[in-house]
Amino acid sequence: MLIPDEKRLPSQTHASLLDAYLARRDALRGFYRARLGPQADVEDLVQDLYEKIAGLQPQAARNPAALLYRVAYNHMLDWLRRGRRSRARDEAWRQARQPAPSQPEAAGEPDAEATLIARQRLERVAQALRALPSRTQEIFRLHKIEGLSYGETAHRLGLSKKTVEKHMSAALAHLFAEVER
Repeated sequence: MLIPDEKRLPSQTHASLLDAYLARRDALRGFYRARLGPQADVEDLVQDLYEKIAGLQPQAARNPAALLYRVAYNHMLDWLRRGRRSRARDEAWRQARQPAPSQPEAAGEPDAEATLIARQRLERVAQALRALPSRTQEIFRLHKIEGLSYGETAHRLGLSKKTVEKHMSAALAHLFAEVER
């Protein structure tokens, strides 16, 4: 519960929340793992929580540890909601790409024309990627080809997660525009 506290300066209070985070980082991993299971990307969640806390406006808190766990719990709920939305979006995409019942199922290898079209499209993607700035290319490669999360990509390159998101958004918009024209 947040309360005004005239005895503490806002920067001290903010520091106490960060101190609570640093003192309980391992416990937070266990907190997330116990609620989300071993398959959850706990390290990303703990890192994202730090970024969230670091970005909070300083406020007086009677119990910084309790506030920390409340923020962690809400962060976990947001993560779960994003996962559900992502899975629903992916399923809708798969459903939209399935052949209609009246269309015959594809069997064997694609015909020569489909192969040529796919190769041309792949070449347009490669050209569009080469046209991107080198930093954006590197971020795209790490995230889409090597499979790193935005947080892992940001950490590896010494950038903020928001910067990685902006680069990825620009890269995808560029690729879509170039390939679809």
